[in-house]
Amino acid sequence: MQDNLKIGKFEFNSRFILGSGKYSLELIQAAIKEANAQIVTLALRRVNTNGLENILDFIPKDITLLPNTSGARNADEALRIARLARELCGSELIKIEVIRDSKYLLPDNYETIKTVELLAKEGFTPLPYMSADLYAARAMQDAGAAAIMPLAAPIGTNKGLCAREFIQILLDEINLPIIVDAGLGSPAQACEAMQMGASAVMVNTALAQAQNITQMAKAFSLAVEAGRNAYLAGLASVNESPRASSPLTGFLRD
Repeated sequence: MQDNLKIGKFEFNSRFILGSGKYSLELIQAAIKEANAQIVTLALRRVNTNGLENILDFIPKDITLLPNTSGARNADEALRIARLARELCGSELIKIEVIRDSKYLLPDNYETIKTVELLAKEGFTPLPYMSADLYAARAMQDAGAAAIMPLAAPIGTNKGLCAREFIQILLDEINLPIIVDAGLGSPAQACEAMQMGASAVMVNTALAQAQNITQMAKAFSLAVEAGRNAYLAGLASVNESPRASSPLTGFLRD
């Protein structure tokens, strides 16, 4: 039985979503190949129409684009950016990013809920980036979100699953794909998120800052696959006291 990632009416074999910011356009194609990625996120400001290098020229045509509303500070701005992204990229998938705070770069859950509702009514397939909060996630689900993208740690920090307990609540309570986004800094952390039951992970900074971007893309891809397989297999429970892995009877002296 095939284990595919389903987001709205879309379906994917890969559960590793690749960010495209912070590294050179020339490396994007190689990173996509090594990551075995089928979805690539991009900011609208990287889609140039003025004769300069255009990121779309470096992304294979069979890759699904996930433009984001980076730069939006409220629902109205996010809606305008989403409409432009659909015109330029031809994609109804949209990652909602609404961030008013320029110091901590935390998403505004309240404005994000409003944005989800607006975009869903216009036929978009919205994937909101949010701080892991059960009530906000429920509101986004009710407003028409196709998936929920909680941050693992503040964006760009590579600190890993700082919000682990809150993400677990979403995994237990929200009937949508949970895609762990922002803050994952190593393949081991991506594997851990997948072992928890996350539907996918999105990684950018950890790749962009690696000494070998394509090799790190491969490492993340393998980690995501391993974590998913471990989750499906069912992890062994944690025991408080030691337990022998072999019988303690039947030795030669017995």
